[in-house]
Amino acid sequence: MMDNKTFIIAGILIALAIGGAAVFLASGDPDGLESTALVVQGQKDLTGATPEDAELHEETEGRFSYTAPMPDYAMGDDMGATGGIVAIVAGTILAFLVVLGIAYGIKTAGKPSK
Repeated sequence: MMDNKTFIIAGILIALAIGGAAVFLASGDPDGLESTALVVQGQKDLTGATPEDAELHEETEGRFSYTAPMPDYAMGDDMGATGGIVAIVAGTILAFLVVLGIAYGIKTAGKPSK
């Protein structure tokens, strides 16, 4: 039987392998959800050009906005697939650390104080 540490390491390795493979299998075109969001926001017509074909501008005056650190799971056009792999690895490790921190907080909150 596998102990917890081995199970967690195996899970992280499997997540990294799936993420690494996804970089090469993912489509560069916006999916249905992203395309629909652009239509709802009025940035694209239902049968119009894709965001890659048309230059889109959004009014952000007085609204919350941010720039993603790794947009579209990439680290710039110059890195290519390597940038995608680095982004996937960083995202997987960051997600693991967040979950680990939450689990630790729940564990210590449940212990009686001395």
